[in-house]
Amino acid sequence: MLNIHSKYSIKYGVRSPEEIVDWAIDAGYRRIALTDINSTTAILRFVHYAKEKDFKPVAGVDIRNENKTNYVILAKNNRGFHELNDFLSRKLHHGNPFPDKAPYLANCFVIYPLAKAPNQLLPNEYIGVRKKDTQTLLFSNWSLPEKLVILSPMTFFNKRDFNAHRLLRAIAKNTLLSKLPQEEQACLSDCFISRATLEQHFSPFPKLYQQTEKLLQQCFIDFKMGDDVENQNIACYTGSKEEDRKLIESLCKEGVKKRYSAMTSSIKNRITQEIKVIEEKEYLAYFLVTWDIINYAKSRGFFHVGRGSGANSIVAYLLGITDVDPLDLDLYFERFINIYRKTPPDFDIDFSWKQRDEVIQYIFDRFPNAALLCTYNTFQTKATVRELGKVFGLPKEDIDRLTEGKKISKELDEIGKLVVKYSSYIAGLPSHLSIHAGGIIISERPTSWFSATFLPPKGFPTTQFSMVEAEDVGLYKYDVLSQRGLSKIEEALEIVKYNTGKETHHPITSIAVFKKDLKIKKLLQTGEAMGCFYVESPAMRMLMKKLHVSNYLELVAASSIIRPGVSSSGMMKEYILRHKNPERRKTAHPVLLELMPETYGVMVYQEDVIKVAHHFAGLSLNEADILRRGMSGKYRSRTEFQLIKKQFFQNCTDKGYTLNLTQEIWKQIESFAGYAFSKGHSASFAVESFQSLYLKAYYPLEYMVATINNGGGYYRTEIYIQEARRLGAIVEAPEINHSYWESRIQGKTIYLGFQLINGLEKSTVEKIIKWRELNGIYTDFNSLLNELRPNLEMLLLLIRIGAFRHFHFPKKELLWKAHLFYKKEYRQKHTTSLFSLETKNYTLPTLAVSKYEQAFEELELLGFSLSSPFELLANPELLPHISTAHLADYHGKTIRCYGYLISVKKTTTTSGDVMCFGYFMDPQGNYFDTVHFPNTLCHYRFHGIGVYCITGTVTEEFGFFSITVSKMEKCNYMDDPRYS
Repeated sequence: MLNIHSKYSIKYGVRSPEEIVDWAIDAGYRRIALTDINSTTAILRFVHYAKEKDFKPVAGVDIRNENKTNYVILAKNNRGFHELNDFLSRKLHHGNPFPDKAPYLANCFVIYPLAKAPNQLLPNEYIGVRKKDTQTLLFSNWSLPEKLVILSPMTFFNKRDFNAHRLLRAIAKNTLLSKLPQEEQACLSDCFISRATLEQHFSPFPKLYQQTEKLLQQCFIDFKMGDDVENQNIACYTGSKEEDRKLIESLCKEGVKKRYSAMTSSIKNRITQEIKVIEEKEYLAYFLVTWDIINYAKSRGFFHVGRGSGANSIVAYLLGITDVDPLDLDLYFERFINIYRKTPPDFDIDFSWKQRDEVIQYIFDRFPNAALLCTYNTFQTKATVRELGKVFGLPKEDIDRLTEGKKISKELDEIGKLVVKYSSYIAGLPSHLSIHAGGIIISERPTSWFSATFLPPKGFPTTQFSMVEAEDVGLYKYDVLSQRGLSKIEEALEIVKYNTGKETHHPITSIAVFKKDLKIKKLLQTGEAMGCFYVESPAMRMLMKKLHVSNYLELVAASSIIRPGVSSSGMMKEYILRHKNPERRKTAHPVLLELMPETYGVMVYQEDVIKVAHHFAGLSLNEADILRRGMSGKYRSRTEFQLIKKQFFQNCTDKGYTLNLTQEIWKQIESFAGYAFSKGHSASFAVESFQSLYLKAYYPLEYMVATINNGGGYYRTEIYIQEARRLGAIVEAPEINHSYWESRIQGKTIYLGFQLINGLEKSTVEKIIKWRELNGIYTDFNSLLNELRPNLEMLLLLIRIGAFRHFHFPKKELLWKAHLFYKKEYRQKHTTSLFSLETKNYTLPTLAVSKYEQAFEELELLGFSLSSPFELLANPELLPHISTAHLADYHGKTIRCYGYLISVKKTTTTSGDVMCFGYFMDPQGNYFDTVHFPNTLCHYRFHGIGVYCITGTVTEEFGFFSITVSKMEKCNYMDDPRYS
């Protein structure tokens, strides 16, 4: 009861804090101490659940070096928990072993195992006795019997738990189960035992139990949670709440001058309404801290996008946090914030992936109580099967078959059955702590008030609890995220400037201009958006063509409709039908049509859940927000959500709705609310989409170079290079006199960057560029070798990719020269030459070179060839086929075409069968889509990147043409001419 381990003793414990509390109540305990190994991860969950069960939680930690307990520390109170976390964090940050003697922590108790008892004990220190130690006590004369307490480790409910524990320990130590040392695992006796059994075990020493109970009774930790949750965040930005309010009001006045032509009554009323609620909910500092972060980024010239439900706020718009006007878009105020909402609005702040770390560093420098949030990475079933296969010593072939599920139960031997059995037990347990994608907390008190922290590789303190526990305890996260879309836009502007000598025609912030631009409109309607933020995927391109998207608001809706929930519920198709046919809009329920006229009575955005729950089902705004949050999945199992679901159905019955209607509305809510965006979030995405569409429309080649340099987007880099060529670019492989680490453009010629060459070290490239900048272009291969003396391995990569092609030497001759040079270097390694010696030139025989050798070198070194993939086929004479540019002419007909595979998306039918959607490029550079139903996919599967001969029927839906595949075969490439 003083030394209990949960599953957050990672790769050691197996039971959740909730299961342990339930067990303790049934086992007759009044209070227990949860003491995970070197971790306080579980404490907030433990306290939360214990409060729900009216049980007394005690927080502690089992301090260990390797797998040996040094001592157990128990927090007397919340301050003791802070002291404990502070001590734990300092050791975790620096990776030092824990001292054998615990430091003095005024508000904590320390219990040493009997075997490690120090000679002298401080007033807050005790000696822990296990059952196996009782014989020692019988024959000893302990000088301080009042310092003895029961220290009985509890980790397992049963033998199965013990077996799972041993497997976890073997995984942790990367060893065979048969070779797992005894000292690396717990004893079978470390099982959960009832209070009565524990008393019986120590019946010869009745005072031991009494002293243990007395110790526990002096410990109690509490956090306000649930309905009583307190705001634990930074309380004031300026030093007082009044000054915070004044600052926000002042910033809003300044913002109105920048954002609007004049202060209207609707603007003034919205500002007043929002600030009133923000102040009442104590979110003033939350807004000002976010403004501070944005202000710093702007001072450094960094781009950002503010999104999330906070984009529904005019205050956020005026403070420059977001660029979405909530009045213009009629954004729903109650989705942003209402007096019943227990959490602040979300601000997801995106920065360039190149600049985000600097912004995070600023946050940690500016706010001392900042910390990153962690996430719990869990064991996944297939990975667990593989790990257990290794632990049991199975051959790789057997592990592969088990992982792929190819062995059925009756074919499994005993070991195989154990692997399958225990993989189901272990799957879902935490495997390690990781870092939330962008969540940062900034608390009023030190982070150690809530948990210990650890240091991931980038060196920012990270909590040992997740965003769920943070919210439970009243800590609100700031999402500081990175994305490559912003980097592409930012870099494209720089490339336009150096390639054209001018700025772009319009500043990139000219969203109002972009919304009316006809070239951008054409890209939207035709789906010609490859490389553009959020609108380039085959699915989004298909949706835009089906909707014939022609303006900003339609793109805002499409950005949310494409999310999994809306499409899977069937409401995406219904939205398209109502969008195209005004008569069909009349089929919507009148209440829903009145609530959501802009989307024809179809739920598209997150706030639609609140609207429907509040106005249609009669839930309060508080209940509606619980419903919305519950749909995320993280909260769906909670009792409060289940009660709201019951209330939803009851209210609908009371309003006279049919059960079928209620179930249909609930199905729609349930299917998409966890995936759909808030309207403000979609609007923020659409702004960035318009910015990238503007660059694609007017500066396509420069934008493609920026896309290549920032790791592409939805597709692999090769596809963007093909797209650049399709748009008129001349694409050159990396070249010694023109290329840099990143790709560059000169006029219409794109020189690919050295970074694309697999295995080439950046230090080599830096030397090449530095010499070139100081001395001019390279004119001679031999002088280059003498000046730079590059590593032979790096030099060979450069030769093979053709980086020295402007020297007009055959590549094979350069390879000879390189090897001869380094052979001479080896001979002269220990000699010094006062004079530059002329390199002896050897006459080399003419070495035959195949036309396609360079293409295969590129395939190996770049991962793709700069030649057309159709030129590399073993049989370049294609069968009669059509160009997919004219699919509409073949509607309903069966056709044959050829396509180079760009992407495949797998999905499942309602019956659980696998089907696919393919995206290809034909020999003429046209893109086309394919549909592969289960009955054909099982016979004609995808076999990786390459050229496919496709036979199928041309189909059409809402003006979008695709091919339903009936037959597909991958075409063979020619034999590699370098070796044939």
